[in-house]
Amino acid sequence: MLVASALVLIMTPGLAYFYGGMIDNNNIISTMLQSFIAMGVIIVLWVVIGFSLAFGDSIGGLFGNPGTYFMFQGVLDGKPWSLAPTVPLAMFAFFQAKFAIITPALISGTFSERIRFESYILFIILFSIFIYSPLAHMTWHPNGFLFKLGVLDFAGGTVVHMSAGLAALASAIYLKGDKKSDPHAPANIPFVLMGTGLLWFGWFGFNAGSAVSAGSLAVSAFAATNTASAAAGLTWVLFDAIKGKKPSALGFCIGAVVGLVAITPACGFVTIPHSIVIGVAAAIISNLVVTWKSRSSLEDTLDVFPCHGVGGMVGMLMTGIFANVAINSGNATGNGLAFGETKLFLTHLLALLIVSAFAFVGSFVLLKITDLISPLKVTEEEFKIGMDLSQHGENL
Repeated sequence: MLVASALVLIMTPGLAYFYGGMIDNNNIISTMLQSFIAMGVIIVLWVVIGFSLAFGDSIGGLFGNPGTYFMFQGVLDGKPWSLAPTVPLAMFAFFQAKFAIITPALISGTFSERIRFESYILFIILFSIFIYSPLAHMTWHPNGFLFKLGVLDFAGGTVVHMSAGLAALASAIYLKGDKKSDPHAPANIPFVLMGTGLLWFGWFGFNAGSAVSAGSLAVSAFAATNTASAAAGLTWVLFDAIKGKKPSALGFCIGAVVGLVAITPACGFVTIPHSIVIGVAAAIISNLVVTWKSRSSLEDTLDVFPCHGVGGMVGMLMTGIFANVAINSGNATGNGLAFGETKLFLTHLLALLIVSAFAFVGSFVLLKITDLISPLKVTEEEFKIGMDLSQHGENL
């Protein structure tokens, strides 16, 4: 678990390179810092109250008691988490902290080039407290509302990617009409390639580590993760080729990440052949949504909603189709639709609607609150000189 936790942490610097390579030269430092600063802000917040809100004693199945582990009291000498009985509680808490870190960092891609740094920090604090932690509690706590409903989310497709993607959509709509930037070529494709490599590498800790043991389930999740990502990367490039585009490094990287997103909720519940289907389906659907978004008035700068939001939704539904109790005996809801059972699929369909509404509406409200306290948008002059200089006084 120490290794898995370290692997998940390296995903956030990987995300910084992934996003930083896609932006223009005047905003690379700012964009990358938005990921790095989350490693500071969210980990402190997690120790103070976040872990309690996510994994503390359940209050109505919606969120944890903020006093259960306030300031990490009782964590170092506490008994292990009930669903990870062989892992020290402090180790489990810091493993989960890495998930809490990368989730708000994912959202940053939607308003790169346009949001004030101070406002970004305030928003990710509010998001972590009021969206991420309650959603983690509902999904992963034994007394959580979605957990008791029978929702299966092995490693965070719902909790991490759907919540970040829906928050990105809310941000794009909230900032609609503020489309100051024209589409531009990525500043540094090698950054994108390196970021993809770090994300792919770290994702093994993200998914396989969520088995909280070094057994056959972790191996199955590892293999499904690698296979789905490979299938999605190839599919994205081939689908672009069918549309008349040249095969690109950027396309393969985006496709690979979409595959990683989609397999995240399913990796501990599906067979390896089914992971190929999930990767292919996610790549095609996300590719189509990216095309749609590019023709719309939405300013989701780095396509967070099409890739993470839609990818997470596809993964959630595919889990409801292909989940197999033979893969994971902890699956108490049943087999997926492909095996002739409907309960799990219908449960996931309902949960998708609930989570989407909660994450989208909640994020929109938090954006409004943030804007009232600390205006979100940069000025026209700040935008023209770039975020690196205007927000941080630094440049390449």
